[in-house]
Amino acid sequence: MFQRLTTSRHFAPLLAGLGAMLCITALSSLGSAVQSSVWLMAPFGATMVILFGLPESPLAQPKNIIVGHLLTTAIGLSVAVLVGVAPWSMGVAVGLAVSLMMLTNTTHPPAGANPLVVMLAGEHWDFLLMPVAAGAVLIVAFGVVYHRFISGQRYPKQRL
Repeated sequence: MFQRLTTSRHFAPLLAGLGAMLCITALSSLGSAVQSSVWLMAPFGATMVILFGLPESPLAQPKNIIVGHLLTTAIGLSVAVLVGVAPWSMGVAVGLAVSLMMLTNTTHPPAGANPLVVMLAGEHWDFLLMPVAAGAVLIVAFGVVYHRFISGQRYPKQRL
């Protein structure tokens, strides 16, 4: 019966959903355990789709997840500080984020939302460390452990 389950077309999606659920639950639990600490942001939900659903994709690799989130958040914060938050500056920030991720070969589509997140929420530079840096590193670490010991998929595809 187990072999039939693992060869079912439903197994991989269920396994990806399990990984995403466990990872977000772990990050959310850290935020609850450490008062006044936030370990989540909405783009991390989209990161789950790529990390657990498409772990061999270049977009799911550790460098892309970590640097993509850090770079785009820093861009959003910088644009907000330098010129303020306006429709045109949000467009500039997202455009710069996309361009710089592509130029640095760290494209991670969920990170494209980070400039909007920080600008619309009025975040400050500490947001770059927590939840962005800490969360992205923990997501990658969780993905490595999950894929090596539970899903059996090769992750990361590139060396850490």
